Amino acid sequence: MVTNSEILLIYEAKNCNPNGDPDEENRPRIDPKTRRNLVSDVRLKRFFRDYIASRFGEKYIFVTKISGQHLRADQRLDKFASDERVKKILENSKAKKSSKRERSSKEKEHSKEKLTVIAEHIPKLCIDARLFGATIPIGKGGEETKGAQRTFIGPVQFTWGFSLHPVELIESSTITSVFSGRRAEEQYGTIGKDWRLYYSLICFYGVVSGKRAIHTGLSGDDLKILDNFLWRALILEPTTRSKIGHQPHLYLRVEYKDSETLIGDLREYIDVTELKDPIRELEDVNPKFNRLLEILEKNKDDISKIFISISDKLESLTFLKQSINKKFNKEVVVELPHDLNDENILRILDGGIKSS
Repeated sequence: MVTNSEILLIYEAKNCNPNGDPDEENRPRIDPKTRRNLVSDVRLKRFFRDYIASRFGEKYIFVTKISGQHLRADQRLDKFASDERVKKILENSKAKKSSKRERSSKEKEHSKEKLTVIAEHIPKLCIDARLFGATIPIGKGGEETKGAQRTFIGPVQFTWGFSLHPVELIESSTITSVFSGRRAEEQYGTIGKDWRLYYSLICFYGVVSGKRAIHTGLSGDDLKILDNFLWRALILEPTTRSKIGHQPHLYLRVEYKDSETLIGDLREYIDVTELKDPIRELEDVNPKFNRLLEILEKNKDDISKIFISISDKLESLTFLKQSINKKFNKEVVVELPHDLNDENILRILDGGIKSS
């Protein structure tokens, strides 16, 4: 059974654009008052989704490109018709049986029944739906059902991330792209800005709801996938021209014994008091975790496990993992990654539905 957890994630973005704002020439998002860099939860989840889709297959992710193409949610749902797991589901459903009996007179009705059956199983089919939730359109049965949808509220939610310090924009250069036209003398081009930050140490806070986990079928094994591959995704996915320069430094998931306990935003217990100028490296920020350790120790009777992955660089600065190991029993602290082979990973991603 999944209980509540809280997640603290810290990663750096160096000489790149962590999350561009399309309404502002794709400038990095910056709070105008504090000058802190902002990164949306959507951007963070995209790294995870893209990693799972590229390594294990697009069929395991609901919100993703298919063969490099963006799809609307209803088009994505239609694509599941060819999934062997879905065929197995439909074989055991009333939608399959009734469509055989009355193909012509109730074709639209049965189409809706089929979509409804698939929609109900999307969390089992797609790990991002089990984790983050999904909104699935099913209104194809006629005017009376137009706009109908099935919504799953995700048990895993992240706030927007922010940098632990003020950031500085690199003076933007203008990018031009020139293409030849049909005739040799014709040329066409585009002009844009290359916006980047010198350095940003970004921190996210997330929550796992044990109560909402029931509704999407989220399992402890699914959380192991998140623990292992959100970290890997931050290393391997930001490799485009504007994103290269990301590096994870801390992933901490505090798992509680019940679904009633939460401390609150763990970022409030991080102190940054000795900023160097200019800020260009992790050492220039040098975050302190003393108060975080204190609040965890204060709640140790409610904590079941502490899962941690920390970079050598951050550990050498803070000794955070060493301090946690001193304050908690070895049965409580779990150093990531979890020991999962590809067979175990695929079993978890399949959500209990075998392809054949």
